[in-house]
Amino acid sequence: MRNTEEAEGLDGEASNTSMISGASSPYQPTTEPVHARSFWGAIRCNVDYLKSYFGLFKAVEVVLSVIGFICIETIMMCSPCSGVYFFEFVSCTAFVVTGTLLVIFSLNLHTKVPHINWNLTDLGNTAVSTFLFFLSSLVLACLNHNSGAEIAAVTFGFLATVVYGLNTFLAARRWRRGNGTQRAAQSNEYMRARTASRGEMEARPELA
Repeated sequence: MRNTEEAEGLDGEASNTSMISGASSPYQPTTEPVHARSFWGAIRCNVDYLKSYFGLFKAVEVVLSVIGFICIETIMMCSPCSGVYFFEFVSCTAFVVTGTLLVIFSLNLHTKVPHINWNLTDLGNTAVSTFLFFLSSLVLACLNHNSGAEIAAVTFGFLATVVYGLNTFLAARRWRRGNGTQRAAQSNEYMRARTASRGEMEARPELA
């Protein structure tokens, strides 16, 4: 009986000791739930981008594209219509693609997909849009019937060509600068690896 009472006493003391040590331990388990940040909850409007040259150019490009598209849509009769259809396709495509890129960059959605070279994507869009707007505006200018809607569409088409051209220049310079920075980082990494390898060889002459 005594052994049993002593065992129970020891168990009680051990239990009390563990409770006291647990209460005084600074590493207490927390009961607060950890909420994972959702994809859409992390989206914030990038005001700095909208105020930058790239954001302003994109906004102007979207406006000019949609105005040119509206102007060409008001033409009821045409013969031949190839220039009208070509300009309609270019202005609508530029509006959709550039508008999508504007939303992606202004909401920082491009940071969620880092595997895509967004600078090169932006450069490709602006370069192709510059060429297509210039070509479609030139064709429409040669085949128009001097109607007000056609003249307005040609005017906005050439304005869009100028804005897209300036954006292409800035995008090409940014892309070149980014490639130069990446090459320099890769070169520094390679030199550090070579230096570390050479130091290891000198420290272990039996490997030579």
